[in-house]
Amino acid sequence: MLAELIGRLGEVLEPEAVITDPVRLRTYECDGLTYHRATPGVAVLPENAEQVAGVIRLCNEYGVPFVARGSGTGLSGGALPRTDGVLIVTSKMRAIVEIDLPNRRAVVEPGVTNLAITEAVRDQGYYYAPDPSSQQVCSIGGNVAENSGGAHCLKYGFTVNHVEACEIVTPDGDIVTLDRADPGYDLLGAFIGSEGTLGVTTKVTVRLSRAPEAVTTVLAAFEDIEQGGEAVSAIIAAGILPAAIEMMDALAIAAAEAAVACRYPENAGAVLIVELDGPSAEVERQFALLSQICSKAFELRVAEDPAERAAIWRGRKSAFAAVGRISPAYIVQDGVVPRTSLPEVLAGIDSLSREHGIKVANVFHAGDGNLHPLVLFDDTEPGAGERAEIVSGRILDLCIAHGGSITGEHGVGVDKARYMPRMFTDADLDTMQLVRCAFDPRGLSNPGKIFPTPRLCGEVPGVRKGVHPLVESGKAEQF
Repeated sequence: MLAELIGRLGEVLEPEAVITDPVRLRTYECDGLTYHRATPGVAVLPENAEQVAGVIRLCNEYGVPFVARGSGTGLSGGALPRTDGVLIVTSKMRAIVEIDLPNRRAVVEPGVTNLAITEAVRDQGYYYAPDPSSQQVCSIGGNVAENSGGAHCLKYGFTVNHVEACEIVTPDGDIVTLDRADPGYDLLGAFIGSEGTLGVTTKVTVRLSRAPEAVTTVLAAFEDIEQGGEAVSAIIAAGILPAAIEMMDALAIAAAEAAVACRYPENAGAVLIVELDGPSAEVERQFALLSQICSKAFELRVAEDPAERAAIWRGRKSAFAAVGRISPAYIVQDGVVPRTSLPEVLAGIDSLSREHGIKVANVFHAGDGNLHPLVLFDDTEPGAGERAEIVSGRILDLCIAHGGSITGEHGVGVDKARYMPRMFTDADLDTMQLVRCAFDPRGLSNPGKIFPTPRLCGEVPGVRKGVHPLVESGKAEQF
């Protein structure tokens, strides 16, 4: 069926927009999580919503699955292609369609990079708040799919808090708009973060934020990570709401130094990056209080200008890629825990590291307890990858045991799908699948992601046989 579909793609796309060469297809075999790989059956590069819709209608006609991909910077295997399916690459759809400053909005195509929005409005005193570490290259379509956050999500929230509307192509091939202003169910909220399982984004209306009057960026160096964790708790307890609180341990610092020479204080067991923003008087008051709270830091460095601010952030923003300097392979996790549990969970991660002989570098959004442990291993060493997988899974178990979650912003994808039953009951997962079935009854849109096993109509063509227990009990309706 795929071969027949490929033969008809010329009805929708220009010949150069259809990629079938096996060597070129290898370009798209994984996202930023390189541990999972699959070569797509075919890749297409549409230039507008109509072409995306045409491709998806063909997929429906032939019963062929499809996966959307933006810049490929995701870290959960969410854009992992299907060997028997179509990969819809939106990188050519990168126009900033409209900038509406009076209403603080911009309309962009899904291939526009996150940072490009801020660069387009910075001179007018505005910016786009969500800022994943990969913001120079990650695309807005992918940000919508994964509900991406970033360092400043502590104060400003995630992608879902900054998107007003999305034009999407449904799994049936219809072009529709989901708007936050629409009455009734919050379909936009359901779509954002659905990881491509409910359709493909073709246009996004984002909210622009006013640049703050003052910004103060502080780097605090501590002898160990426990002191840094105590400072984080004290900052929040004091009523300070920074724009960002980030932490890196000694191993992550070493990697960043090797990669970008960020020149963090020598011999630091942990560094804390705290950014305060807002009215000048408020920032000054918060900084005075912050200085007292961080009294155990052996060095407190304050950025004097934008260049120094960028220098402080350089190490943190490059942390994931920098790990390649100290390890041939790694798995990045994305668990979340309550802030008060940080010291105990970090101690548990250290214990797992020693038990399995696997190094773990810790980088995390300390302010909201979003951990990004980087599990390091040598993929040429027999059994090392398996041990790394075990450590990664047990880290997620730690997060769940402390009242947290298996993901904060990277998504579930294929990497964490098998852990979903540890956090949710069968009834929970069935309910989620009922939502998915409402959008995608044939299960063609990014199948094999999020859910651990075929449930209802979510992962295989066709609707569930028999009456679902939730329907039978009167708690849900199935259409």
